[in-house]
Amino acid sequence: MASVHDKVEKNIGLMIVLVIGVISIGGLVQIVPLFFQDSLTEPVAGLKPYSALRLEGRDIYVREGCYLCHSQMIRPFRAETERYGHYSVAGEFVYDRPFLWGSKRTGPDLHRVGGRYSDEWHRVHMTNPRDVVPESIMPGYPWLAENNLDDSDIKTKMEVLRTLGAPYSDAEIENAPKMLEGKTELDALIAYLQGLGIELQTRK
Repeated sequence: MASVHDKVEKNIGLMIVLVIGVISIGGLVQIVPLFFQDSLTEPVAGLKPYSALRLEGRDIYVREGCYLCHSQMIRPFRAETERYGHYSVAGEFVYDRPFLWGSKRTGPDLHRVGGRYSDEWHRVHMTNPRDVVPESIMPGYPWLAENNLDDSDIKTKMEVLRTLGAPYSDAEIENAPKMLEGKTELDALIAYLQGLGIELQTRK
């Protein structure tokens, strides 16, 4: 007499349904509780949504594929915290959509890079990385200094993010295009980098 297990193994349709059911239940058990943990849904002290300039810089960071070589998540291991600083916590990413955690580190993790170098250092580094890091294999991005920011959709971006929970005021959204006047893509990218991880940067 065939066992239940044998019947499931021989019935592909039933097996697919059962596998999907198990995965769905397991996923819900893992994910749903996270929405009710304040430590995961509340921003850390001092965290603010991205300014118009930093928001544009983040989009440029994504557009140029920086996240493919740089992670933004410091794991809670001594080797990582000694090199990069305080490990990353969920409350630092409340306003990130999408997350840029990553796991590939062709270059160093950038989650605590904010304030570590001057704006001028970043400017030189983005133009030709080997001018400041001789062994770097990172490509240069000199065109960013030549491209002016396009402010045509910044208000729409901020309105959408407000719908998703970012506490932008009407005034911040209305004044966003003015904040981008005369700024280049490189200015925006540097502003984004200079704000990364500064809320917990000095804590150990």
